[in-house]
Amino acid sequence: MSLDTAEHLGEHYQYYGTPTKAGEVIAFISHMLDINLRQEAKGKRKTPICIWGKHGIGKTEIVQDLAQARAYQLAYIAPAQFEEMGDLLGMPSIHNEETVFKAPAWVPKTEGPGILLIDDVNRADDRILRGIMQLLQNHELVSWKLPPKWQIVLTANPDGGDYSVTPMDDAMLTRMLHITLVFDLLEWAKWAEKTEIDPRGIHFVLTHPNVLGGNRTTARTLVQFFDSIQEIPDLRAQLPLVKLLADSCLDEATAKAFITFAMQGFGQLPQPTDILSSIDFGGEIAPQIAKVVQQASLRVDILAAICTRLVNYLSLQAEPLNELATSNLRQFVELSFLPTDLRLSLLQDLVQSKNPHLATIAADPSIANLLLKGMG
Repeated sequence: MSLDTAEHLGEHYQYYGTPTKAGEVIAFISHMLDINLRQEAKGKRKTPICIWGKHGIGKTEIVQDLAQARAYQLAYIAPAQFEEMGDLLGMPSIHNEETVFKAPAWVPKTEGPGILLIDDVNRADDRILRGIMQLLQNHELVSWKLPPKWQIVLTANPDGGDYSVTPMDDAMLTRMLHITLVFDLLEWAKWAEKTEIDPRGIHFVLTHPNVLGGNRTTARTLVQFFDSIQEIPDLRAQLPLVKLLADSCLDEATAKAFITFAMQGFGQLPQPTDILSSIDFGGEIAPQIAKVVQQASLRVDILAAICTRLVNYLSLQAEPLNELATSNLRQFVELSFLPTDLRLSLLQDLVQSKNPHLATIAADPSIANLLLKGMG
């Protein structure tokens, strides 16, 4: 997907830092987490990181997943919920005849490494924002400090437009490093495959790449909807319920598009596991795919979605392909109605995958020959 600012971010919104996709945001944060720990070891100041982006795009989840992946502790606050300065600073008490502020309950008490996530920071009112400035600068507030090896990551919605946010002035902005998260279809599909989102939902998003254009349809609300239909095996048999669920969290246009998707039977497409494990690919899987995609005009979008899901699924496997899976994959790429450019793209993606277990794919003579023919 293009990362063009006007198209994906909105001309009337104010963001900070480079607009980029999730993988690069994660790499940026990871780099700075490592840098900050080294800076702290030298007695130097750590720099907070702020992730900008529209609502529901996955900013919070990126930080939570990154903390888990690095085995970091995680503390969370949403300062928009703070009504009094005491929620931020803590409550005053007398200690050795001096007034000190006892750290509020959300302040971590054990040594890190850890991340303090300040979520939707600019939805807090101006008093709270001003109070946070000292925390950003010195990792401390009044009478208490964050424990060693704790770092601050913030998320923020864009200034301007219809977001109810408090603008941050330059004095606050310059205390942080900034980056902007933009939704990327292919990265979302990889994440969805890994986290076992309902496969019909993944197919739907891959074949309807513009569904996130509305205010209510976001990556978050789509996942909410896909979770709600996970235990409905036949969508067409329960369309009224599916429509109620779609209308409850998605824009009207997106809900209608999904109902059409379900009515046409696209939700019954074979899964990567079906394709790779079928005992009779030619008699079972190939006709099933052909029935859906060979219409008045070839549904290349559906074939592309199947190819994307195959690549993502195979890239996550911890073991080399067995003989049956390799044979079925060969038969899939040899399907007569699979366009040459899709066939080549699929094979290149698999061969170039970072998963070493996929090296056996390029070693298969028939697949290697197809790849060479396509490159020639």
